[in-house]
Amino acid sequence: MIDLRRVPGLWRRCDVTVRDLPFALLLVIASLLPVLRGHETQVGDLAARPFDALAVVLVGLESLPLAVRRRWPAACLALVSLGFVAAELRGYRIVASTALPFALLSAGAHLERHRRATVVIFSLAYVPLAVAVHRLGGTDQVSGFATFYVGLAVAWGIGSWLRATRIAEAERRRGVAEATRAAERIRIARELHDVVTHHVTAMVVQAEAARYLTAAPTRLDETLSAVTDTGRRAISDLRHLLDLLNPDHTEIKMPSIGEVHTLVEQTRRAGQPVEFTEEGRPASPTGSAELAAYRVVQEALTNALKYAHGSRTAVRVRHLAREILVEVSTDGSGSRAASPGGSGRGLAGLRERVDVLGGEFSADQRAGGGFVVRARIPARSGS
Repeated sequence: MIDLRRVPGLWRRCDVTVRDLPFALLLVIASLLPVLRGHETQVGDLAARPFDALAVVLVGLESLPLAVRRRWPAACLALVSLGFVAAELRGYRIVASTALPFALLSAGAHLERHRRATVVIFSLAYVPLAVAVHRLGGTDQVSGFATFYVGLAVAWGIGSWLRATRIAEAERRRGVAEATRAAERIRIARELHDVVTHHVTAMVVQAEAARYLTAAPTRLDETLSAVTDTGRRAISDLRHLLDLLNPDHTEIKMPSIGEVHTLVEQTRRAGQPVEFTEEGRPASPTGSAELAAYRVVQEALTNALKYAHGSRTAVRVRHLAREILVEVSTDGSGSRAASPGGSGRGLAGLRERVDVLGGEFSADQRAGGGFVVRARIPARSGS
């Protein structure tokens, strides 16, 4: 049995010619029904001619081109117009003449090239048609011909409006898609910056310290082990980020505020004295808020290694009912390490992260030296 629920989807996947054909056939059938004669589109009010074989041919000429009204709108309009002119000059009263407004509407909506030329040619061709019909005995006055022309112009205008609406919607969707892609690139670049900068900075600082430990094999071995561990963690974090680009990867583990102790320990092994205080516990997983809090601590500790190496550093995390408070500060007692300089991208990225979640972020220099980074991040369950 055919699943009726799949019929609309199958119909939408059909070619537009197939979807437009039923309407064309319906118009043919309606034109052949005697009961519907007298309900046609006509101009000039010529004396009606009896239905004959030529009328059947003109029914097909006016109706069947509607099957290609969206694929080849110019050809459709030309054929329908030709059939309409022949039917009017012969005095046939056929329902198929109603195809002309539909052909004009479709041309206005789907014709891409030579639109102005089409309007001009169609308008100029209407004048000799009106004159010929009048000379053949048509009783319509100039006002009647003008009214009929206005009706055809309205059909074209509706089609043009539909086309403009479709183009505007396509532009809007294109703009949304471009903005989404740009936002995704920025997000990935921000994640890469946070991961790479932190781990590489720690490795550089540890490697520099190792140069001065050649006389202490035990400490040198510990330092080199720390460099190795940092590199492995960097590779692991990069793999997680690459999984974001893999549509088949359904479970992607992102760091959370609960892993801050790992950051603190890694920074300590790089030679930075860090005090870590955590108050309270998150009531439930808070998704983006936890990731943002983790990145705030990560970037602040990276800056501490780069610009305040050896300074006492304090990390404080407080879990409240509806927000996470993060504060990372240095006292400026150390000396700047010879490590890669910053571009400002990290702090700007953090501010964007926190702002998106409706929080507050600040990064300031302290009066006695050093810096302090603060963030208030609203924690919504499942965010």
